[in-house]
Amino acid sequence: MTERRFHVAIYSAAAVEGAVAAFARFATVSLRQEGEYRVVAVSSSRPERAQQVARELGNYALGLVREVAK
Repeated sequence: MTERRFHVAIYSAAAVEGAVAAFARFATVSLRQEGEYRVVAVSSSRPERAQQVARELGNYALGLVREVAK
């Protein structure tokens, strides 16, 4: 399992939830709140796939943050 942490001051809930929804078909993805972070856990039967999905999900969430800021 791979985790990515998104600070609430930087990443909106909509951006993180949108990224989770977009990548849920590629791996098992869960979202939880942990203090000031939204934590996304990504798992797959292939660890390298989980890592790749987690990296792409992070990039996608950042892109969604930029879209909201426009």
